[in-house]
Amino acid sequence: MKLEHLVRFAALAEELHFPRAAEKLRIPLASLYTTIDKLEEEVGQPLISRTPPTQLTPAGRLLLEEAHHRIADAPPPAAKQQAPGGGKAKASKGKGRAPIVKGQPKPYKKRQGR
Repeated sequence: MKLEHLVRFAALAEELHFPRAAEKLRIPLASLYTTIDKLEEEVGQPLISRTPPTQLTPAGRLLLEEAHHRIADAPPPAAKQQAPGGGKAKASKGKGRAPIVKGQPKPYKKRQGR
């Protein structure tokens, strides 16, 4: 199981509401549904009853405990490296035509007739 999937499941278990959980995680709602579907497929049992009111199933409660343990034990995410700033912008060289290919006539040039 991916840690990201467990984080999403834990957020959904706290909210018990798909749109609010997706908003809290700042992900699309469809992505949250897909993640939960993948987790349910991996576990082999439904984790959440999707009929109102949304509730965790017994398998979902067990997975939530496991998810909290794995999230707590996971190392913190690595900081993203930023590209160094500055430098020159490169101007395009050329005349806006297609590149020349060896053995073919130059583009936009008519062949000389005999």
